[in-house]
Amino acid sequence: MIFKRGTGKKKWYWMDNTVNGIRYREPLKTQNWQEALQKERDRLLEIAQGKAGARGPAAKQTFNCAADAYIEERQLHSAEKTCRTDRERGQALRNAFGDVPLKKITAKLIVDYQKTRTEAGISGRTINLEIGLLRRILKKNKQWSRIADDVRMLPERPKEARVLTQEQKQSLLEIARTKDEWQVAYCAAVLALNTTCRSCELRGLRWNVVDWTAMTITIRRQSTKTDAGARVIPLNADALVALMELRDRADKLGSRDAEHFVLSSCEHGHFDVTRPMKNWRSAWRSLTRAVLCPNCETIQRPAAVCKNEECSAEIKGLKSTFHGLRFHDLRHQAVTELAERGLSDQTIMAIAGHVSREMLNHYSHIRLEAKRQALAALENGTFGRVTSQSTSQNEKPAEAGLVTPSF
Repeated sequence: MIFKRGTGKKKWYWMDNTVNGIRYREPLKTQNWQEALQKERDRLLEIAQGKAGARGPAAKQTFNCAADAYIEERQLHSAEKTCRTDRERGQALRNAFGDVPLKKITAKLIVDYQKTRTEAGISGRTINLEIGLLRRILKKNKQWSRIADDVRMLPERPKEARVLTQEQKQSLLEIARTKDEWQVAYCAAVLALNTTCRSCELRGLRWNVVDWTAMTITIRRQSTKTDAGARVIPLNADALVALMELRDRADKLGSRDAEHFVLSSCEHGHFDVTRPMKNWRSAWRSLTRAVLCPNCETIQRPAAVCKNEECSAEIKGLKSTFHGLRFHDLRHQAVTELAERGLSDQTIMAIAGHVSREMLNHYSHIRLEAKRQALAALENGTFGRVTSQSTSQNEKPAEAGLVTPSF
């Protein structure tokens, strides 16, 4: 319904419509009847498409309240780590939008937020993940559609693939083997490299999912990141030996129950076999940053001089080859090696628990040498080959059996 409101000649058209039980009484900001009709139709279309935003208490609540409600509901359906990540990611959003009502969050405010975070040196990937969380919260409260067309994600610089050579992989495991306090990190690394398991899946392993007869482990849905991650993984010799070492460790801790965790909790020297280990971040950081003294070959933390008093060589400036290597990179390593061995995509996805082929492509970083060998298999000698025996540095291309192209 359209009606006029005002006094004298300064009467303006208003609309008064009810859609899905919600009343929209708004000015159309025109004194022309035909223009008012068109504006009413456009506004009703926006409302039908959800671009008008919700009305009522939900729209008036602050971002802090909406974020709390969103995370509380998410805990019912998502893993603990996912909810913890959302809480950490939402801290920067709370600082910017904490007391702002949802209906007053505009595209301009979001663009200003992106600029501020970019100037602070935050990567485009991190900012996009934060905006993704903001988008989900606004969507849940029917506030995203009205600004969706004006919000753009920032360009992301893809992280360079970190895939180790066989020599580097062996060297990493040898370093991890040198100290008793790195035992869990070492065994976890061996399992990740030989099963493609995520760290959360390894932490969720219980002894009742290890089948010593069939030599398999079962990754359950509550232990993995996605439903597609539930799977049965065969154990090769390396993975089996790592599990046997962890079994010996568990026996020493008195953990003999099938429901106990393979990697049990340890806080301040106190073990709790009924709870999973939170992480092995400290041990992993230490072993990936450890350097080797070139004189006495002592493995140690980066320092000015060697900790070996008999050596005391200057090691300032030494940096480990594995500095910055994430534990999750070992999963990438395993998937890449499986792909390089020519396994089918379906087989790799069944082992690694990928949801889609796009995710498989994300994890698989085929190395240049593997690509070179694959293309070398296409050679048939039709155009001849240049070898050190048949050509010399001073021979012309034509003399070596090659044709120089002309442009």
